[in-house]
Amino acid sequence: MIYRLLADTLVLAHFLFIAFMALGGLFALRWRWFPWLHLPAAAWGVLVEWNNWYCPLTPLELRLRWISGERGYEGSFVEQYLLPIIYPAELTREIQVILVLLLLGSNLLAYLAVWRLRARRAAS
Repeated sequence: MIYRLLADTLVLAHFLFIAFMALGGLFALRWRWFPWLHLPAAAWGVLVEWNNWYCPLTPLELRLRWISGERGYEGSFVEQYLLPIIYPAELTREIQVILVLLLLGSNLLAYLAVWRLRARRAAS
């Protein structure tokens, strides 16, 4: 029971980390120090997706599920949990590239807004 709870908690943490990578740039509009947390996380997410790596949390989650007596799954966290929500089709390399580009684009726009806002404040 405890291992299943740990695995489920890990899935939630994994999902929140992905949301943080995608949307964290917006928090930099409010807190000047936030890019120090967000940019390394976003870089990690880009590296994992671009290189088609498994996040280290995925094998840990699978191990916890196996210990709890549950059957694991094939593939990555994205394939198992996010893809059924975002896309009805199977994960392909092309979709992974699109996800990376969306991650980069959304963060680029957020940090462009941060830069403009700070430049405007400095000019005032």
